Amino acid sequence: MKYPSRNISLRVMAAALLLLGSRGAACGAEARILPYPIHQKQLANGLNVVTVPYPSPGLAAFYIVVRAGSRDEIEPGKTGFAHFFEHMMFRGTDKYPKEKYSDVLKGTGASANANTSEDRTVYHMTGNAAKLETMFEVEADRFQNLKYSVQDFKTEAGAVKGEYIKNSASPYVQLEEKIAETAFQAHTYGHTTMGYFKDIVAMPDQYDYSREFFRRFYRPEHTTILVVGSVTPKAVEALADRYFGRWPRGAYVSIIPQEPVQSATRYTHLQQAGFPPFLSLNYKGPAFSDTGMDVPALDVLSAILFSEKSDLYKKLVLHEQKVRSLGGGCSDARDPGLISISASLVQADDLQGVKDEIVRALEVAKTKPVDARVLAETKSHLRYSFLMGLDNPTDIAESLSHYTWLTGDPEALNRLYALYEKVTAGDLLRVANKYFVNTALTVATLSPAADVGVQ
Repeated sequence: MKYPSRNISLRVMAAALLLLGSRGAACGAEARILPYPIHQKQLANGLNVVTVPYPSPGLAAFYIVVRAGSRDEIEPGKTGFAHFFEHMMFRGTDKYPKEKYSDVLKGTGASANANTSEDRTVYHMTGNAAKLETMFEVEADRFQNLKYSVQDFKTEAGAVKGEYIKNSASPYVQLEEKIAETAFQAHTYGHTTMGYFKDIVAMPDQYDYSREFFRRFYRPEHTTILVVGSVTPKAVEALADRYFGRWPRGAYVSIIPQEPVQSATRYTHLQQAGFPPFLSLNYKGPAFSDTGMDVPALDVLSAILFSEKSDLYKKLVLHEQKVRSLGGGCSDARDPGLISISASLVQADDLQGVKDEIVRALEVAKTKPVDARVLAETKSHLRYSFLMGLDNPTDIAESLSHYTWLTGDPEALNRLYALYEKVTAGDLLRVANKYFVNTALTVATLSPAADVGVQ
């Protein structure tokens, strides 16, 4: 099941699952979680070039992180363009039209893909490290020379509309939209990555703005090239300078509307027959930070409260069997986002009771210190679950790209995991009291009834 969420941290969910097993002591406080060096060089035009040599059988993961997403869609009536360019970037150039681009990549043993969220767009491929120059050449060409006609634009806008319609058939996607627009009333996190449907319908007439969006954000100062695998920093940096060094720097800076402080609980509901009832509690949370203790403390607390080892899970899922699944965590976002706790229920009549049980667990977390052994195990598993995924260039590049789009610096990964080791029971009490307050809560429900009356 895909829960409505706003980029809930995968590290929290992984830790919650791993918390089932081991009773081992916490890992030592190593300075770096990533056992491979991160080499960085910034070109004169602002492009950041990151190389991580990794012993792989002739493979290289090639990622390009553009720190622009739906967060940057600040003009009224113009949402969905960050996601739109995820599509348009595969339309080709004069030198490498769409079909030729695909054929050239096949020669490297790679295929290109991309994804977009509120805060970024990431383009990626993994292929033959010996063909790294080819990857650089074709990617540099489309990032600097993307070309599409008005008709190409209209065709792709129609495809984006079709994708929206397909995705919105899911009640969970619909509920995600309602959560966003209810929780955020000024900030651009109030619309999802897909954008507002009315804007997507109008998109075919926005050709000129599409070119402006590309000129604003597809610039070196917003971009990081990340290469992991059988490569050397010298070779990667030389290729970056050769193919991207003349990419002109831009000057545009997004001015993101600030979200006013929420002063009362908000509610949103989706009536939908034929689907399991669903409850989502969304508290305003912090922006991601690799220097403060709030994000790591919330990650640890979420793993303790909502894993399958938690008292709450045992009560609602195993013993009472009122809930099919339970999960929660703090979103990773460049600006203050949401801490979301979600439950899929068996009966809609239990929505209020389940909500009360979750709130009760959060209230206990405000006053009762976490057991020292549980805290140590949780921190150990947060580290262990990450290390278990470091077995190929793609997974390493994926993890580094995550922290790159959050902060602009892949070393944020090492800084964050160093902070986990410092989380105390007092930190958990502090963040529980700071963030889990009714005035910062948006309650979302899904059920067959027109109004479930959850308070």
